[in-house]
Amino acid sequence: MNEEQPECQYGDSCFRKNPQHMKKFKHKRKRSPSPVLKKDILVKGNKITKRDRKIEDFFKHGNQTSAIDKEMTPVEVATAGPQLIAVSTEEDETDAAPEAFSPEEVIKQRFLVDMPKDFYEFWDFCKSLSFKDPQGALKDINLQLVGPYDVLGGKCTKMTQKGQRINYLRHWRYYYDPPELMTIVKGDDTTQFHMGYYRDDPKEMPAFVAWSEASTNCLLIPKGENIFASIKIYIEEAMKGKSLSKTKGESMLSKLTSWATDKQLRLDTRTPSMKARDKKVVCKTFHGAGIVVPVDSNDVGYRPVPETPGDLKRMFKKIAEAESDAARLKAFDELQELITLVQFANDECDYGEGLELGLDLLSFGGDVFHKTILNMLTMAYQLLGRPEYGQVITAHLENRSKSVNNLSVIG
Repeated sequence: MNEEQPECQYGDSCFRKNPQHMKKFKHKRKRSPSPVLKKDILVKGNKITKRDRKIEDFFKHGNQTSAIDKEMTPVEVATAGPQLIAVSTEEDETDAAPEAFSPEEVIKQRFLVDMPKDFYEFWDFCKSLSFKDPQGALKDINLQLVGPYDVLGGKCTKMTQKGQRINYLRHWRYYYDPPELMTIVKGDDTTQFHMGYYRDDPKEMPAFVAWSEASTNCLLIPKGENIFASIKIYIEEAMKGKSLSKTKGESMLSKLTSWATDKQLRLDTRTPSMKARDKKVVCKTFHGAGIVVPVDSNDVGYRPVPETPGDLKRMFKKIAEAESDAARLKAFDELQELITLVQFANDECDYGEGLELGLDLLSFGGDVFHKTILNMLTMAYQLLGRPEYGQVITAHLENRSKSVNNLSVIG
């Protein structure tokens, strides 16, 4: 191994086998990211013990760069089959032969998560409706497949655009979307209606599919355990509200129900697993879907933000609408007190408080809070062992917009 070679960011977990890539980069074994700061906490068995540390350590945030920004795999889809996608693996190796990777591998590199079984089943269902255009197969009910479905549709072909490296972690991320939500279906652009998988931990499968209308508010409404159930609910509600004709609705509903039943997928609005998650929710948060964090038998893991939702919104509004920098700085004093309490909570392993306050600030909205959100959430996700979400929020805040024109990063 040539010590002068640059290191591949993916280490020995890199799935690229192109000989030219292997010659160009070193592939040392990398340690898995620690869920907590090693210098701060020792994990012994199931117990967490603390070492001495400084409170200011918790909110240090350097020039962090996401894995995809450092050296992102340029996926150029040449051909697409039912199981493999042929991709090019180096930006500057245009003559290199394409390599075959599964859609699962490409999506994991792009979006840092694994997709559930129903995600791929729904793609097959849409292909049965429109083999040439699966992503547009739901146009009769005013929906379109987006996000990670663009990988299956062969649209994630670029590494750069207008001279800038593409960050797919921002792909179809609406203004109020927390890192826990991944958009997979879009609807009306006026209301910015969209559906997405919601998962508490990026290493887990989604807990449910949530609906949101980003032009109206930040609310996330759980609607089914999988995409089949969510689309079924959407069709039924659209027909009931007269926004979808009975003829189109019943036709699609019949096909969808038949397919889901054949694949043994639940079509309930609320399933036992969703109800089980409800019992683990430690607080609702502004977006309503709530958060789940590990809490031990001694109630270590979460403590509530010591303000009511109404008081928090008044506090945030006072800061956001301040007429001068001096007035804003003075109004920020109250929030600074809460940030200090979060630092103490982190010191005592109650990481959920910082997650709650950070997500509430994101849900409230306002550029003035972006630095605070970034510091608070990247730390919370690191301490909770969810660093992938730290990369997502970093990417999101770099180009957060309320415009629907900026949702797709691939044009």
